[in-house]
Amino acid sequence: MNPFESEQNLSDIGVIICGHGSRNKLAVKEFADLVQSIRSRLPDIPVEYGYLEFARPILVDALDKLREKGVTRIIAIPAMLFAAGHSKNDIPSVLNKYSLKYGITINYGLELGINNLMIMAAADKIKNILGDHDDNTNSLLVVIGRGSSDPDANANVVKITRLLVEAFGFGWGETLYSGVTFPLVEPGLRKIISLGYKRIILLPYFLFSGVLVSRVKRHIQLISEENPNIKFLTAEYLGNQSYIVDNFIDRINEVVNGKNYMDCSVCKYRSNLPGFEKEVGLEQIGHHHHVEGNTDSCELCEGECTGICQDQPEQPFNQAHTHSHQHEHQHSHFPYPNKDHPLGPVTLRCYFGPEFKKDSD
Repeated sequence: MNPFESEQNLSDIGVIICGHGSRNKLAVKEFADLVQSIRSRLPDIPVEYGYLEFARPILVDALDKLREKGVTRIIAIPAMLFAAGHSKNDIPSVLNKYSLKYGITINYGLELGINNLMIMAAADKIKNILGDHDDNTNSLLVVIGRGSSDPDANANVVKITRLLVEAFGFGWGETLYSGVTFPLVEPGLRKIISLGYKRIILLPYFLFSGVLVSRVKRHIQLISEENPNIKFLTAEYLGNQSYIVDNFIDRINEVVNGKNYMDCSVCKYRSNLPGFEKEVGLEQIGHHHHVEGNTDSCELCEGECTGICQDQPEQPFNQAHTHSHQHEHQHSHFPYPNKDHPLGPVTLRCYFGPEFKKDSD
């Protein structure tokens, strides 16, 4: 369904799809392909896209394009799986400043979130690797999310896991994360194998390829090589599926009909969530100015970009990739209370050791 069918005048309406951006060229291409799929569903409406960091066009470039086409009302949709800092803070910060500067109306929609379309998109990826195996009760499902300093977003990945476990009747389900929070993939899998399952299904719950998906696959490779008696089956990330495109169209439709309401009941910026009380009411400030539009990359960054180990400076994460991406500016993010968790972000600093050198030869 075209959400604009009921609109009398389409000449002043445009859509911007707001992405994060990646150093990985494949991820950038996949995002552009997805936007093209959305365009094909909205042939009479200008649809542009922009990124927060690491790629071009940046959000302001895309907004400029729409404004130059005579657009006076912009519908902005965050291309994020869940609502965390990027969709709650960073993107709105850019949009609000632009709206005030040019006096243009920008209506902000919801992230992709949790609904039947997203579950079907994930289920399709799992079906592709299950084959004719009927009895899933002897298999364990691991859903791997991006990881965030926002517990609301982290909790949503757990809900996805449970919905998929019940959909397929898996014997057990666990949720791991690629970074920022805990448990991370490598230490998490070490705990999971102790449950005794000989068949583990892994789903990287990401929209596109990129540094984080490469990181996830390296963790899985390391653990699978250490445990040859266990069968590890890794599904593909979500990608440019019709279900995903349908969801974007639904989000646009919600804005058109004035029904796009964000759930703030467990938002750390809006509610007194235990452990995050000090973040309620923080000023909405973007955190990506230093890398906005920065397309610098190295060939190895296409796989894993980690720099130098902070705890052991003499020991690089990846023996073939030792340059540092550190910079002098200060981030204004509020400190994540679980940053030193033993199964969390602190372990990410040094998980590449000498034994992992073969992976980068």
